[in-house]
Amino acid sequence: MLDGTPLPEGTRAGTREWVGLAVLALPTLLVSIDVSVILLALPHISASLEADSTQMLWIMDIYGFLLAGFMITMGTLGDRIGRRKLLMIGGTAFAGASILAAFSPTAELLIISRALLGVAGATITPSAMALITNMFRNEAQRGTALSIFFTCFMGGMALGPVVGGVMLEWFWWGSVFLIGVPVMVLLLALAPAFLPEFRDRSAGRLDLISVALSLLTTLPVVYGLKEIAKAGIDVLPLISIAVGLIMGTIFILRQRRLDHPLLDLKLLTNPRVATAIGGMAFVASAGALMLFTNQYMQLVAGLSPLQAGLWTLPGVAASVVGFMLSPVFAKHIPPARLIAAGLAIAVAGAVVVAQAGDWGLYAVIIGFVAFNGGCAPMVVLANGIVMTAVAPERAGAAAALTETSAETGFALGIAVLGSAAAAMYRTSLDASLPAGLPAQTVAAAHETLASALAVAATLPAETATLLEAAARSAFMGGMQMAVTVVAIILAGVGLTVLTQLRHLRPLSDGTAAHPAPAQ
Repeated sequence: MLDGTPLPEGTRAGTREWVGLAVLALPTLLVSIDVSVILLALPHISASLEADSTQMLWIMDIYGFLLAGFMITMGTLGDRIGRRKLLMIGGTAFAGASILAAFSPTAELLIISRALLGVAGATITPSAMALITNMFRNEAQRGTALSIFFTCFMGGMALGPVVGGVMLEWFWWGSVFLIGVPVMVLLLALAPAFLPEFRDRSAGRLDLISVALSLLTTLPVVYGLKEIAKAGIDVLPLISIAVGLIMGTIFILRQRRLDHPLLDLKLLTNPRVATAIGGMAFVASAGALMLFTNQYMQLVAGLSPLQAGLWTLPGVAASVVGFMLSPVFAKHIPPARLIAAGLAIAVAGAVVVAQAGDWGLYAVIIGFVAFNGGCAPMVVLANGIVMTAVAPERAGAAAALTETSAETGFALGIAVLGSAAAAMYRTSLDASLPAGLPAQTVAAAHETLASALAVAATLPAETATLLEAAARSAFMGGMQMAVTVVAIILAGVGLTVLTQLRHLRPLSDGTAAHPAPAQ
């Protein structure tokens, strides 16, 4: 049974629920600010902490990997101890880890801080989404609430680059991690008054062995992929990937035996749930495009952090508009058609970004707008499809599963596409380096484009110009390859959704238009 049982399906929400949604927007802003700020701050972190390419990828990725790794754990933990309670605990821990990250003196300590941020952040989104599902029992209202929720997420993405750009203009890179601390103070003050508490007393005990197995599945695979992309195929990375796959197999077998599994595999037997979750993962992996657009703006186009942040705003605005309009259009257009149409626009946007080498900055800006706006229906409607398909007592687990797929997809997209682009960068750079460079200079130029530009500044003018041109050209080659892969991924997801979800009807303003929740 549920402690704090939600109203029957179809019941319309009142004033308290809408105020509660506004309170849930606060931690959402916090998590999204942290994602966007780190993208903007990466060049400054690389220069200040002298981080190599592997450390930079871990600084970026460890947050997402642990966020994804602990998401299912925290989703089921919230069902057990209370979703509001876990939200407040996680928010407090997130603020503390943000302060630790801000004052990290080494790349290693920053990686640890980002890991702690990932664990703390894993408590926030599944708790918030489960609370939304419990608070909003009318399908049309739930769609609107989810669109507002994701609009707030993108609002944080917008706030992060702008505020972060201002802070990077005037303060040190660590200041960007402090942005979310005041937000958490507001959350802790308002949540007890406006958010109801829900817990499932029949959820059973948390299986710590499953928690360990879920982490032992994710991290070794990611490590192996990173090392292969950096240095080529070797024994240790292959062993690492094999260990991760073995742990994953053991994890799945264990979930099938448990009465109260950490991951309820029965959720994935529902075809529309499986399609929505899989589609979310692949679309999120395409989010790696953001990594390249941010680096392009600062390192190729030569924009300041503030200028780069401002130029991301049109793309963020496109996402916000897409999030708000998707549930409106979904009342008249079947979800599969709406999602597929949006992804077709996103594919066109990725293709435009890939032309940045010829068309310049405006190709990145215009393409990013189309990409963000086109992905919006998938994000909003896929979450709604999943949350509508499960019973209320499974809301936390379903929300965690959805967010895990998205976070894992995004992190793996960054790791795989980022590493592949880095490998292509090094290969292309070798073919065009100026003759006679010292081995130490060549090694530094191989690390990242930021490193190449930094070492070029120490060379004679003519040699520096040649090295900068070669490094930027090599970066553009890797970026074009990665963005082309993004376009192929999005096209595949669009076709899959169009065929697998074609039976779903437009959203209803009354009771659920879709089949009854899976039990």
